Amino acid sequence: MIPPIADRIKKTITTNGHKRTDYYYWLNDRDNPKVLNYIKAENRYIGKQMAGYSKFKEKLYNEIIGRIKQTDESVPFRENGYYYYNRFEEGKEYPIYCRKKGNQDSDEEVLLNVNELAKGHVYFHVSGVFISDDNNIMAYGVDTFSRRLYTIYFKNIKTGKLFDIIIQNTTGQVVWANDNKTVFYCIKDVLTLRAAMIYKHLLGSSIKKDILVYEEKDETFSTTLFKTKSRQYIMIVSYSKTSDEFQFLKADDPDGKFKIIQPRKKSVEYSAYHFKDKFYIITNHKAKNFRLMETSINNTGIKNWKEVIPHKKDVFLENIEIFEKYFVLTERKNGLIQLRIVDWKTRKGHYLDFGEEAYKAGIDNNPEFESEELRFNYSSLTTPNSVFDYNMTSRKRTLKKQLEVLGNFKSQNYLTKRLYVNSRDGNKIPVSLVYKKGIKLNGDNPLLLYGYGAYGLSADPSFSSVRLSILDRGYIYAIAHIRGGQEMGRDWYEDGKMLKKMNTFYDFIDCAEFLISNKYTNSKKIFALGGSAGGLLIGAVINMRPDLFRGVIAIVPFVDVVTTMLDENIPLTTSEYDEWGNPHDSKYYKYILSYSPYDNVKPQYFPAILVTAGLHDSQVQYWEPVKWVAKLRAVNMSNNEILMHTNMQAGHTGASGRFEMYKENALHYSFMFKLLGIKK
Repeated sequence: MIPPIADRIKKTITTNGHKRTDYYYWLNDRDNPKVLNYIKAENRYIGKQMAGYSKFKEKLYNEIIGRIKQTDESVPFRENGYYYYNRFEEGKEYPIYCRKKGNQDSDEEVLLNVNELAKGHVYFHVSGVFISDDNNIMAYGVDTFSRRLYTIYFKNIKTGKLFDIIIQNTTGQVVWANDNKTVFYCIKDVLTLRAAMIYKHLLGSSIKKDILVYEEKDETFSTTLFKTKSRQYIMIVSYSKTSDEFQFLKADDPDGKFKIIQPRKKSVEYSAYHFKDKFYIITNHKAKNFRLMETSINNTGIKNWKEVIPHKKDVFLENIEIFEKYFVLTERKNGLIQLRIVDWKTRKGHYLDFGEEAYKAGIDNNPEFESEELRFNYSSLTTPNSVFDYNMTSRKRTLKKQLEVLGNFKSQNYLTKRLYVNSRDGNKIPVSLVYKKGIKLNGDNPLLLYGYGAYGLSADPSFSSVRLSILDRGYIYAIAHIRGGQEMGRDWYEDGKMLKKMNTFYDFIDCAEFLISNKYTNSKKIFALGGSAGGLLIGAVINMRPDLFRGVIAIVPFVDVVTTMLDENIPLTTSEYDEWGNPHDSKYYKYILSYSPYDNVKPQYFPAILVTAGLHDSQVQYWEPVKWVAKLRAVNMSNNEILMHTNMQAGHTGASGRFEMYKENALHYSFMFKLLGIKK
């Protein structure tokens, strides 16, 4: 079958006196029938090209979902006199939100059956349930279009009846004041999707009477809001990539005025938590890797902040969870999470021991101050997701639940390793590996290398039952913890953003070359995977080193960086300036242009490429991957396939259903298996 060939229509774009020609700019028009026909042609093409593997792909899908326990429920957590949990029923795609009063032996109360609500919708997502302090009224947000614009509904839990009021174009979150009738919510700009306006609504009144409490006018900032764990304060947070501003209001006084803790300052990030008569603040003020401060509620300015936990050059402080007798710090050292429990009185602390080379750990849901038990989650590349309760006084650890993997899975059949790769500029890049025991590291193993490297998001090594479908067929799975993430501290992030973004791509290339030279794989069997900003990584790397990989998979890839960052009407653009730079400034324009995957496509022998897109994607607009594929196919000098599949109903995160989402994984794997001739 002949692949679709997109028309070339010349479009000249001039920026800072420099001219670019974009022959596929016309594909930006979602309402143009010609554009939709082209996208549908791409979907037909990949269907034909993968037709020989369609049965195998179906087998993979059934294999993947066959490991999932269909009737399942989360570990209940206690809040305000009730135990809350979600459960799934066999064959159903969506969760059922439930609670029990007083103890876990009480009768179940179904708050929300999302399966019922989702009937008739191709996509359906609930943002969560938000319960009033008297436990009688529930608010929840619904997105049926996959653009993260939620409509908020209110429900009387006792009667099951919905209130007449609905609030559209929100973030999906509601914060209740302590009077059980006043709620605060955040409205998004429909065009840019920036969360910018906080409103106050009095239940029972018309939405037309809602009061604008706060509007964030700086386009590089967005807003959110939450209620403190103490239930005493409502917080409005304004945040950009490099600075924050918190405002607080007594939850007992919803008609009062919000007060600013510390006005925003350039390059000063902070987050605030309430305990007794103080705010506890995690900040990078004079502390690159962050430190913990405290300040009186009556004197909150930065001059009054006093140090509680000092800054450390080799430890990055991420988070704090406050209890009545203890506080728990989430720290990161040598690329791994550590949980540190500290006694309020003695200020002495101890760490939890996780016992594996590479893992992912984090604080779970702990809504109650008085508890002496810390709930945390843990997994590794070989250990399924596990929920523990840890008594901070007795130091006893209790496993509440471990993800049950159906079939013949045994964690002891797999091996995980942590390697450190020397980068070209002298840094040590962590790489996490997992593979099935018994394979020989002789350079002949297929290997899938994953990378992200952006926004300071760390790619922690966690378990995936989906991944077993490649591990059991002899693959090695590797995560390159490249710069742009925050695994190795704040410098690791800052050395992979803005005018240092090229380090991200170099790191990934260096990791791939290391894995080949150390006989984990070879250039004919190594594959690369990345999504969103990780798709940018994949696009940049194959421009720089098209010879390095047998094939690559780019999921909703952010590849048309220059054009997107120049368009302030596209969602997220202005808030991204502190990550990539503002291309209206010639310095950043030239640098972004030097690596932007779409702009740097040239005639080369490209590897096999699989690209996915979402027609309604609000983070990476569909046209970025579509244009990229069109340009790649026009200049590719190799015979390797370039394939694209666009989900016509979904957005950035793909399908909303519990099982439906795994069809894309089956596509990824069958693409790789086809290239290597693996048929069973």
